[in-house]
Amino acid sequence: MTGTEKIIFKDTECVKLKTECYEAIICPSLGNQVLRLRRIKPEPVCEIFRYSDKVSIDTIKEAPAIWGLPTMYLPNRFDGGIIKTSDSVYKLPINEPDFGNYIHGFTYKRPFEIEEMAADENNASLTASFVYDKRDEMYKYFDVDFKMTIKFVLSDNGLYQEITLKNLSDKALPVSIATHTCINAPLVTGAKEENLRLLVPIDKKCELSERFLPTEKLNELSDWDKEYKNGEKVPTGQVIENDMYTASKADFYGTIVYDDENKLSLRNEVSEEFKFFNMWNDLGDKGYFCPEPMTAMINSPNLSLDREVSGYRELLCGEEFSCHQSFEIVKE
Repeated sequence: MTGTEKIIFKDTECVKLKTECYEAIICPSLGNQVLRLRRIKPEPVCEIFRYSDKVSIDTIKEAPAIWGLPTMYLPNRFDGGIIKTSDSVYKLPINEPDFGNYIHGFTYKRPFEIEEMAADENNASLTASFVYDKRDEMYKYFDVDFKMTIKFVLSDNGLYQEITLKNLSDKALPVSIATHTCINAPLVTGAKEENLRLLVPIDKKCELSERFLPTEKLNELSDWDKEYKNGEKVPTGQVIENDMYTASKADFYGTIVYDDENKLSLRNEVSEEFKFFNMWNDLGDKGYFCPEPMTAMINSPNLSLDREVSGYRELLCGEEFSCHQSFEIVKE
């Protein structure tokens, strides 16, 4: 039966969305993060995002970027912590000292307030938001008020997510959004993760420096890169370290994970606002991988590239930006 309810999960108040075929557990107090998404019917049961019964909420809070589905504002790296907008320059604290960068923003660690929980015979939904202002510890570095709203809708067609950013300040608000999508490997318990294949609609490769920052060169695809485009990339068992690409137009705009062993696929369709994909797998030996849709390039506010190329944009006071994506298991 379809429903939306508050539950205690890993000793933390969460919201459970459930339909006949899927269930999702979302933690508003931790960035409105999806801690778990499962397809429960039909067989086989699929564990879609990285999850473990044995892992505590404290462990997840230590590194929320590598569990479930975290949503990030100001994702990935900014050179020296600098963010240059049209009317200001901000200096964020370095939290990646090995490379001298600021990484991943902070909204995915912040508590969101529930705005609405709802359910009908077809859908279960949750909307929660985070308002950033002078009360936040980061405000001394980045004094631009904004509101971030994340809505989830679960149906028998899977999980839909909508992300909205609104500028509440008189200053320009830089826009860069991503989800650090942690796909479980394997999707089916007992299956072999080496039987998974990843397809990503890519066009050009964004060349990165040794500090994983764009050099602003867009390269043609190598044989390694073409494995993504052709749906032949084995996403674990080998190191994938920040392979970033511009997205290409495709009949299905998003990533597809094929499970040849179980004759099914995970389809992550994204809206056109996501102009880049960045692939990473934490050395490839931890049972998950991250095909990350991004609205803008790494370090985009600081690049000399045209905004049409870098994906960077800004919001004026009162303006909003929205993007969305969905996840569904499909029988092949």
